Order: sequence, then structure tokens, then C-alpha cells
Amino acid sequence: MKLPGQDAIARQADEHLVTHRVSLPRKVVEHPFRQVAKRLSIAVLVLVVTALIVWADRDGYNDNAGGGVDLLDAFYYATVTLSTTGYGDIAPASDAARLTNILIITPLRVLFLIILVGTTLEALTERTREEWRLTRWRSTLRDHTVVIGFGTKGRSAIRTVCATGLKKEQVVVVDPSSKVVDAATAEGYAGIVGDATRSEVLKRAEVHKAHQIIIATQRDDTAVLVTLTARQLNRGAKIVAAVREEENAPLLKQSGADAVITSASAAGRLLGLSVLSPSAGMVMEDLIQQGTGLDLVERPVVKAEVGKKPREVADLVVSVIRGHRVLGYDDPAVGRLELTDRLITIVRKTPATQVAPDIRPMPPMPRNN
Repeated sequence: MKLPGQDAIARQADEHLVTHRVSLPRKVVEHPFRQVAKRLSIAVLVLVVTALIVWADRDGYNDNAGGGVDLLDAFYYATVTLSTTGYGDIAPASDAARLTNILIITPLRVLFLIILVGTTLEALTERTREEWRLTRWRSTLRDHTVVIGFGTKGRSAIRTVCATGLKKEQVVVVDPSSKVVDAATAEGYAGIVGDATRSEVLKRAEVHKAHQIIIATQRDDTAVLVTLTARQLNRGAKIVAAVREEENAPLLKQSGADAVITSASAAGRLLGLSVLSPSAGMVMEDLIQQGTGLDLVERPVVKAEVGKKPREVADLVVSVIRGHRVLGYDDPAVGRLELTDRLITIVRKTPATQVAPDIRPMPPMPRNN
């Protein structure tokens, strides 16, 4: 099946080199250019104050070139003094001028040097510090979650997963918009600016070491290309993708997605259910919102439940996962629960029921590292 716009995307990827950058979560700081401008303004202010002090006490200074010390000479003296050049052609002669140099001019000189040297050192070390931080981040990142697209779907998906216990430090967001990535880093996630259909961008997100990948792009054809690329880089990760059109769901599965959600159809079914029964719609809305009210969770069968029927379990069992099959609670094939089974249950979310389905053990599969 050929999706509309696929050829255009392929040509664009071949003809243009897509730039990308990594953004780690950080505190909101002032723009670097604004910081430099502010420091330069302070340095100029210190220079002006020094020149005015010298000019106010001009009678106490001696100019070897002859004549009195005017305003230009005062600025000249302030410049060579604060920069520690010190030609000595203009020097304090009176006791008052020398005392002023000791108590005021010298501290201003130190402040002037701190401003200029501090700005220079910060500019030189910022790049090194950021590179070291990125290197350390990549070396410690393992079994994380990669979110492709941080729009409404991607944002809601990762918030749902984080509500079950996943730490924000274990989430990497990939999006072509720098503003969107800035919004993601402001929420505490690491971000990559770039086109996720390109393998080098996904490598920046350490996709080959990821545990699960959420694909929530705006276009179905983009989702197919991202799924193909991600599956090529990581054979063992769990990939969940969202599509707009239901007819494209089989193509996503053929591309390597483990689960495909049709966003438009799912929203439509929820709307229809709410029309038929507003109460049922509210219950469904509660179930898909993790962390509050009723939660739909997956957990293993405990030893005390082995040999029981699904209806005999304390929790409300919806389905039983046996091998690669998902069976209903009333399916005759279930019979009695086995130790290797997993249960999908409905539980009420309380502080004591912290269940994180994303960290359950996955079956061993070959991985490309």
C-alpha cells in the first residue's frame, strides 16, 4: 500500500540534511546573549563611575603631559587603570586622590576584572560542560522510553505512563519543532530536535537501548517510516504507534509495531458510547486515565491464585494473557489460572496500589546494540 505524500517525504529526506540537537531538562535561565549584554553594561557603568570619581577630584591628579585633568583624561585614566594597563602618565598626587584609589578605584578595578574574566570563562566552559553532561546522559541511559511526537497524543501517552511510576528522567522526546522540544524539557523530559524518520536522529535518542517506543506523529505515512527505522535499530523494543486512518493500521503492524491505536476511531467510539450512555462514557474515560479512580492494569498471577478461576480472584479480572493469546475472563479456554498467566484487572487507584505495567519483565528477544 502506498501512502499519500510518501514519495515527497523520501525526496525531502534525500535532498536536505536535517539538523538535530539534544536538549536535556534544565532550570529556566536567562538567554546567553542577554547575560553577556547585562555584564557588559555593568562593566561600562563601572568605567563611567570611575571616570566621574577621578574627574570630581581632578585637582588631586598630576598629568605628566602638562595641563589639568579634564573629562577625557578622567576616562583615559579610568580605562587604563581598570584594565590594569597603567601607563603612569596620569597619577594621583594628593593624599585624598590616593586614598580614593585605595578605597574606591581598586575595588572597582577588581569588580571590572571579575565581570570580564567571568564572562569569558563562562563562555569557554559552557560548551565543555554541556558536552560532558550529554556524554554522561548517554552512558547512563538504559531501558528508557522514546516518544516520537510531543503533540496532544504523545503528551497524553507519556503522562499516562509516568502516572504508573515511570520517572521523567527515563523519557526522551523526539520532535522536529524546537518549541515543542523546549516545552518537553520544561516538563522534565530530555528532548531531541530532528526528523525521526532519519536513523541518526533516533540514534541520538539512544533508540537502540530503549525498552519501549511510542510513535505519535501527525501523519500516518510518517508513522510508518518512523516505525520501520525504529524497528531496524531495535529488534526487541516494544513499539506502540497511533494512526489516524484505520486502513493504515495493518501497514503499521507489518512495519514492526507491536500495537496500533486508531486515534480517530477510538475517539469516535468513545463519543458514541457517551451518546448511548453518558455514565458508561464516564467510566471508560476514568479507565483510560491512569493514576486516578479506576485503573486498568496488567499483573502476573500470584501463587495463591494458581488453580482458581478468574471470577474467584479478589481483583476484577477482565482478561487473561496466556502465551501470546488474550482470553476473556469467561472464555472456556482459560479454565483455571496458571502461574505463567498474566491478568488484566480493574483496580481502584490508591497510594497502596502502585502498579507500573511498563516495567514488567519482557520475554527475551534478540536486540541490536
